[in-house]
Amino acid sequence: MNSASVDKAPWVISAADQPPALEIVLLRHTVVLSWGQFVYAEGGDDEVRIAFASHDLVVKGAGLDPLLRAIAAHRVARIQESGRSEHFPEQVGRFIREIVVRNVEGE
Repeated sequence: MNSASVDKAPWVISAADQPPALEIVLLRHTVVLSWGQFVYAEGGDDEVRIAFASHDLVVKGAGLDPLLRAIAAHRVARIQESGRSEHFPEQVGRFIREIVVRNVEGE
């Protein structure tokens, strides 16, 4: 798989084929979800919700419209939550401030 970051965005888009999975890199752990389990995505510039059969993700930040389009095309290989030092309110451009991953299997 060839990959390329998008304008220093905290996500990686596959430049060749659809990646088999989406890797979500959080501050304390990593979650890998199969694109075969993808249900839908919705959102806008500051928040994107991504639903898989077993997990819901909420990505908060800024400049997230390109992420939503890439998610819809199943082209994103990895998204990464910003480090604690990057949580400043004056931050501009594309960034991910927070990623919330919720397991929905037990509901």
